[in-house]
Amino acid sequence: MADERLLEVERWLDTLYVAAEGASLRREDRRKAREVAAMLGEIERAVARVSRRSPVLLVDAAAGKSCVGLLAAKLLLEPRGRTAVVTIERDPRRAAASRAALERLRTTVPVDCRVADVADAAAWPREPSIVVALHACGAAADAIIDRTITSQARSLLLVPCCTGRAVTAAVSAAREAGRLGIPHHAPVRRRFIQAWVDAERTWRLEAAGYETEVVELVGATVTPHNLLWRSRLVREPVRTSAAQRARAAMGAATTG
Repeated sequence: MADERLLEVERWLDTLYVAAEGASLRREDRRKAREVAAMLGEIERAVARVSRRSPVLLVDAAAGKSCVGLLAAKLLLEPRGRTAVVTIERDPRRAAASRAALERLRTTVPVDCRVADVADAAAWPREPSIVVALHACGAAADAIIDRTITSQARSLLLVPCCTGRAVTAAVSAAREAGRLGIPHHAPVRRRFIQAWVDAERTWRLEAAGYETEVVELVGATVTPHNLLWRSRLVREPVRTSAAQRARAAMGAATTG
């Protein structure tokens, strides 16, 4: 089944994006197909948790050319009915490529390709069923977490990408690394900072009532940015309170 899904994704990526530009699938396109296929599997499981009587609204955030949102619409949501997709991408050229691909897709699912920054609350629908973001770079991953929480999305499937100085928790982590005497050797300090950022993101979601797992979406040989935050809004009071204390302790560590 996994192999069939991968082949299906490769065919659609070729049809919607690659062949349309007069090219064929390259090695990086096939790697991308593995990530998209794995994410579609995650979306499929999230959709299965939604009642058949309830509509499904999927948000593809920091969408790029929207391959995840568009293929989810065609392969997962179209057979279900009562579904819609919103894609959010700040680059107008990529959003235009999404709309061109949408015309070739010919799906019956309503898809709204929005040109906006994911930090813009006005771009987000209220209470989406699922928010998905594949390779949200830097501060975009944090903005998606924040907008997921404020929009009261029921599920989040987030794969962050690179971490830089625009990430607030990375700045805090660098200060804490200095206080603890973490060596300045780049591989050592980089791992410490990344672990701190990952922990802060996890506690932020948990503190907002999201039961969260962090797992590998694909193997590290496919991409080094392979961690998936799989979060579900449950609002369990004990779990939420524990996460709020843990997050507060992280903040106290960097300001104390």
